[in-house]
Amino acid sequence: MALFFKTLGSKSLNLRPHLTPSFARLQIRSMATSEIKKIQIQRDGITFDAYVVGKEDAPGIVVIQEWWGVDFEIKNHALKISQLQPGYKALIPDLYRGKVGLDVAEAQHLMDGLDWPGAVKDIQASVNWLKANGSQKVGVTGYCMGGALTIASSVLVPGVDAGVAFYGIPPPELADPANTKVPIQAHFGELDNFVGFSDIKAAKALEEKLKASGKPYEVHVYPGVAHAFMNTSPEGIERRKGMGMTDDNEAAAELAWSRFQSWMNRYLSS
Repeated sequence: MALFFKTLGSKSLNLRPHLTPSFARLQIRSMATSEIKKIQIQRDGITFDAYVVGKEDAPGIVVIQEWWGVDFEIKNHALKISQLQPGYKALIPDLYRGKVGLDVAEAQHLMDGLDWPGAVKDIQASVNWLKANGSQKVGVTGYCMGGALTIASSVLVPGVDAGVAFYGIPPPELADPANTKVPIQAHFGELDNFVGFSDIKAAKALEEKLKASGKPYEVHVYPGVAHAFMNTSPEGIERRKGMGMTDDNEAAAELAWSRFQSWMNRYLSS
């Protein structure tokens, strides 16, 4: 997969050639619950929506979307994170400003149009909001596109205390993982074929970069699973199958959640 972010002046990060043509447009229902509340955050004269759930005054975790946008699956993840012991406040910044991709072409178009440095500023504003609203420490996590932005945030965003990235690495034009300033844990699937972004070779290269940073790190590769293996809802499984990912990913996801919880507990406890 040629890594490219239009706003960074390179080639497009195009996932479509790696997906099976059988992926039809899926009208997937929203999984939003009454527990998740919508807020507004300001930065640089801009106001954007975000979604927050969890215990007041708990450690905060910014949860960064996949290329789909703020859809049912990222809300599922935020809700689960908020319920992990000892309790967290999870916040999803809406980087697409309300837009959601319902098929691969739409998601690709939305990601191509993303202002990546602007997204980092949204994450910075989200970290600031959590710290101003009762969270003494704040972590960042994300999936696919959000995984890449998690690692970028570990380099570029002051106030982040730890990061956990899932199957995504930023381009060097945005951030060099060797310059991370916080502990980072990263997760990849052995069968992930997004070359240069989240395949095994990219994961091993990331590990060397993190080693050079001098900060605590872990890089985990899960046998027998492909990209987006954390998506285990019925709708998420259907969508993965439509994209040609037919692996059994539930056990890998459970293990990754356990490692996620241990990492965030270690570095976000007061």
